[in-house]
Amino acid sequence: MTFNPLEQRGIPLDRQIRNWRELNVEPIDPNHADPYTRCRIITMNGIEVEAIMFSHHFARVCPDMEVKRKLAEVRYTEQQQQKTVNWLLPGLSSVLETTIAYEQVAVDLTAWVARMEPDPYLKQAYQFGVLEDFDHLYRYSNLYEMIEHRKAEKIVDQLTEVIPGRPTKYHHRHPADNVREPYDRQRTDPLSKLHALTIMSAEQQTMNFYMNVGPQYMEPIARQLYQEIGLIEEEHVTHYESLVDPGETWWERLVNHEYNECYLYYSFMQQESDPKVKAIWELHLNMELEHLHIACDLMRRHDGREPEEVLAPALPNVLTFEPNKGYIRELLDTQLDLTTLGAGYVREAHERFERMQEQIHGGEEPPSEQVIDRHREMFGGEYRLSTEGEHPAPSLREHQRT
Repeated sequence: MTFNPLEQRGIPLDRQIRNWRELNVEPIDPNHADPYTRCRIITMNGIEVEAIMFSHHFARVCPDMEVKRKLAEVRYTEQQQQKTVNWLLPGLSSVLETTIAYEQVAVDLTAWVARMEPDPYLKQAYQFGVLEDFDHLYRYSNLYEMIEHRKAEKIVDQLTEVIPGRPTKYHHRHPADNVREPYDRQRTDPLSKLHALTIMSAEQQTMNFYMNVGPQYMEPIARQLYQEIGLIEEEHVTHYESLVDPGETWWERLVNHEYNECYLYYSFMQQESDPKVKAIWELHLNMELEHLHIACDLMRRHDGREPEEVLAPALPNVLTFEPNKGYIRELLDTQLDLTTLGAGYVREAHERFERMQEQIHGGEEPPSEQVIDRHREMFGGEYRLSTEGEHPAPSLREHQRT
């Protein structure tokens, strides 16, 4: 049966505030939890953070005091939701372990969205980005074994491979070449709006995370790697946020945010294996249903439109965390040498790309290359988790350990 959130009523807003005991959730056990449970937690934290920050930005430009008060009321419950979701992560996990989980989210979430995206231009944007997150997972996994002497398969299990993607040193592009063409809000599939908002939110969360945790390490190579990949996350947020039509009104954006939260909580509730976490997804879905109705009422009153004009009549097929190994390998085989030029993609290293490479690297190998070289020195080879055979690209096949 299809689920139409516009026809469902949730928990009344005045009953959504939770006390400290209710907010004090038990974190997952990192040694026994499904890795995709962790991925769902990280994803929903990013979604809630985006919802909160969007609401703040809206409030800063909104002159209507009644609307500002309603935004504040909804936003407080969103803050409680964010605290509940993010506090499901265990405090005993290191920053680097959480980083590897963040990159697993980026890989399997973006790959799934790319597979399901109906618009060819948007699909290409996700295909391009996922090969870069895939390489980041590989670089951090090598750093993890160097610093903590543990292997990333303990975190990602056998669900996501850890092999090189598009090499990180080639991700540094001129900022102008990170801006894509937006979808047309009046013509695009409603699913495309959800995809763009979801991936933008997830990448924004990763960018914010690296901005803050990078200098917490004492090891120079770790600090340098976080600095390098943190700059690439800036590129990724620019890449994905530019896909959203800037002509959407604030009211339209508000209902899109609330609808997307309903979509994701409903999706994750359907597939969650941890009963305690599943109960949280269900509770938050029932909260978001009411937030959506509030947003729809505001849109009718202030934008003069019905939300059905911009939203899907029923939720799309559930968004699923699942292995994407074959799909990633196909992209590695066909799109590894792409870069961007203007709003499009090319295979040649054009003048603006080469100039940026010279400026950022200064004739030296960047931290992303140094970390692999040092891992080879320490262990006689690289760290990889290759479950599907040798690398599709001969140039990126493994240096054998001695």
